[in-house]
Amino acid sequence: MKNLKIKVISKYLRPYKKEFFYGALALLIVNILSVVIPLEVKNIIDQLQNEFSSDFVISKSLLLIFLATCMGLIRLFSRQIVFGIGRKVEVNLRQKLFDHLLIQDPEWIQKKGSGDIISRATSDVENIRRLLGFTVLSLCNIVLAYSFTIPSMFSINKTLTISALMIFPLILGIVSLFGGRMVNQRKAQQESLSKLSDLIQEDLSGISAIKIYAQEYAEKKEFNIYNNAYRNSAIKLARTASTLFPLLQGISSISLLILLSLGTFQLESGFISIGGLVALILYVERLVFPTALLGFTLNTFQLGQVSLDRVEEIFQNSPNIVDRAETKFLKRKVKGFLEAKNLTIKYPGSKFNSLNGLNFKIYPGELIAIVGPVGCGKTTLAKSLGRTIEIPDNQLFLDEIDVKTLKLSDLRKNISIVPQEAFLFTSTISENLSFGEPKASKYLVKKSATKAGLIDDINSFPQRFKTIVGERGITLSGGQRQRTALGRAILVNSPIVVLDDALASVDNKTAAGIIDEMSERSNKTIIMISHQLSVAATCDRVLVMDKGEIVQEGVHKDLIKVSGLYKQLWERELATSIVKS
Repeated sequence: MKNLKIKVISKYLRPYKKEFFYGALALLIVNILSVVIPLEVKNIIDQLQNEFSSDFVISKSLLLIFLATCMGLIRLFSRQIVFGIGRKVEVNLRQKLFDHLLIQDPEWIQKKGSGDIISRATSDVENIRRLLGFTVLSLCNIVLAYSFTIPSMFSINKTLTISALMIFPLILGIVSLFGGRMVNQRKAQQESLSKLSDLIQEDLSGISAIKIYAQEYAEKKEFNIYNNAYRNSAIKLARTASTLFPLLQGISSISLLILLSLGTFQLESGFISIGGLVALILYVERLVFPTALLGFTLNTFQLGQVSLDRVEEIFQNSPNIVDRAETKFLKRKVKGFLEAKNLTIKYPGSKFNSLNGLNFKIYPGELIAIVGPVGCGKTTLAKSLGRTIEIPDNQLFLDEIDVKTLKLSDLRKNISIVPQEAFLFTSTISENLSFGEPKASKYLVKKSATKAGLIDDINSFPQRFKTIVGERGITLSGGQRQRTALGRAILVNSPIVVLDDALASVDNKTAAGIIDEMSERSNKTIIMISHQLSVAATCDRVLVMDKGEIVQEGVHKDLIKVSGLYKQLWERELATSIVKS
C-alpha cells in the first residue's frame, strides 16, 4: 500500500518535476546556509576571545546579515514554488475528477451519493494539495536538516551531540505510536463528513417533500445524529493531536537542556569552546522546530493519504457503458429505423428479466405508442434506446447497425429521450431549452417552446425566456417542467424522439396538441411511452407490453375490438374518466 501511494504521489508530481527540482534545489541551499551560519558564529566568537576588533565585528556582522537575508529570500522562493505545485495539482486534479465523473453511469453516481462525491471533490482534493505542498516541503526540510546539521554537530563535539540527540529516538517512537491511531480517526472523520454532506444535499433537494409531510423535526433529529457523530470523530482526532504535538515539543526541548547542562562541564574541561557550544545550541534549536513540527506534518500527511485513497477510489471506478475500441461513426443521415431482435435485459441482483426477448420494428417517420401496466419494462426500453443502461450485442439496431458498435455521442445525438422526471438546471428557461444546442438562435428556442406547448406559459412570466426556473425547476409546475424538457429535445432536432411518459403531467387535450405539433415533422420517428391511451389512440401504431414482452401490436381501432391487455387498459381508462367527470 505504501509503495502504491508513493507511485500515486509521484504520478501527481511528475508533470511539475522541473518546478519541483528548482524548489528542492532552493531548499537544499537554505539548509546549507543554515549550517554555515552557526559555524560562522562559532568562528566569530572564538576569534573575538583572542582579539577584539571593531572592523572585524562590523564585517562579520554584515556577512551574517547577508547570509541570513539570502537564506530568507531563498526559503521564500522554495515555499512559493512547492506550495504553487500543490495549488496546480489541486486545480488539475479537481478538473480531472469532474471530467471522470461526467463519464460515469448515472446509477453509480446515485448509489454513491452526491454529498459523498462532493466531499471528495472539495475537502479531499484540498487535503491532497496540502499533502503535495506543505507536507512534501516539510518532510524534505526535515530530512535535509538532519542530514546537514548532525554531521556539523559531530564535527564540533561528538559527546555533546550524542547526548543531545539521545532523546530523538523517543520522539520517533511516539510518532509511530500515535500514527496509526490518527489515520483511523482521520478516516472516521472524513466518512462522518461525507454522510453529513449527503444528508444536506438530499434534504435541500427534497425540501418540498419534507414540508408537505411535515418532517422538519425528523430531519433535524437525523441531522443532529450525523452532526454529533462528526463532532465526536473530530474531538477524538483533536485530543490525539493536542496530546502529540505538545509532547513532541516538550521532549525536543529536553535535548536543549541536556546540551546546556553537559556543555558547562565540557567548557570547564576545555573540550569545547564557547563558540562551539553556541553553535551546538543553534543547531539543536534548528532541529527542535522541524522535530516538533513532525507531529503536525505527520497529521497532514496521514490526512492526505486518507484523501488520496478516497479520490483514487473514484478514479478506479470505470463506467460500464463506454465506446468500444472500434466504433462506427454515422457518416450518413439517420433515417430513424429501429429494430429489436430478442432484446433481453436483466438488472444486477434481479431474479427476472426486465425485457424478455423483445422483438419489434419501428420504421422511419412513424408515430409509435408503447403502452402497458406499471413494471412491464417500458422505461427499461427507453433507457436501452439511449444506452444509458448496458445492453447485449446484436439485439438492438439503428438503421440496421448494432447500437453497441456506434459511438455514444452519435447515438445520443440522433435519439433524444425525454424522461418523465425532467431535470432542469438553475438557469433561465431559454438556457434550459437550449441545453442540448447551446448555440441555438432565439428563433429556434422560441419555435421549440411553441411546439412543446410552452409558449403561452413563458409569455405569462414577467421575464419570459429570461425567467430563472430555480433548482431542478422548482418554480415551474410539473407540466411546465415536462414541456420544457420536451422543448429541449425538439430543439436538438434528432431524427428519433422517445417520450418516456413525458406528458404524464399534461392534460390529454394539451398532450394531443403537442403530438399534433410534433406530427408536422420531417420524417421524424416518435416513440411515445405512455399510460395515456387517449393520446396513444392518435398514433400510427401501438405496441402493448407486459412482463418485458410485446403481447399485442396494431392500431387503436383494431386493438379495442379484440380481447386482450390493450382493451382492458382502454376500458379502465374510460371508467376512470367517467368517475372523474
